[in-house]
Amino acid sequence: MHPNPAFRTESRDRNVAVARDRGFGTLAVNGDPAPLLSHVPFLLSEDGASAELHLVRSNPIVAACGESAGAVLSVQGPDGYVSPDWYGIADQVPTWNYIAVHLRGRLERRPEAELRPMLDRLSAHFEARLTPKPPWRSAKMPQDTLARMMRMVVPFVLHVDSVDGTWKLSQNKPDDARLSAADAMGRTGIGSETAALAAMMTDGAGTRG
Repeated sequence: MHPNPAFRTESRDRNVAVARDRGFGTLAVNGDPAPLLSHVPFLLSEDGASAELHLVRSNPIVAACGESAGAVLSVQGPDGYVSPDWYGIADQVPTWNYIAVHLRGRLERRPEAELRPMLDRLSAHFEARLTPKPPWRSAKMPQDTLARMMRMVVPFVLHVDSVDGTWKLSQNKPDDARLSAADAMGRTGIGSETAALAAMMTDGAGTRG
């Protein structure tokens, strides 16, 4: 998380909402000689207290975790490069605006019997957002094929102890400079989802507690 408190004023509820909506992040646990990382889909509970996820059985995190281990799930939102010219004021430097949420807690391996309900909840969460398409369901698959595929993955739950968010949206600049940068970001931004980032810079996201 960015150390500047100006970028860390969003509420826990809004950080949880961002992480839940994204549903994809980078899972990190301690390893030897370096941290182990895996990019995973997940289903975060509405209160942000737990995140369901699964890992391929051969993933090094599975062995490193054992029954449980401390972990962080990092969720990236929109991001983009900010040119100092966009502010219209002197003595500025290039920077990068972004939104990121960290879910920190204990990763727990769960019984194999919980895997299919967990996978069904995960797919249902995203399929519901694809309306009017009828939702895909695991029952559509040949059950022997599904069983074979499920043997390759392991269910986990991250019990979330803390939720931290960085919303770096030029809110530490004068309003005119921030709005000027937001306009340029929306027109010519370099990054990921720069139109969404520009909208957040414009509406003053990141300035609320």
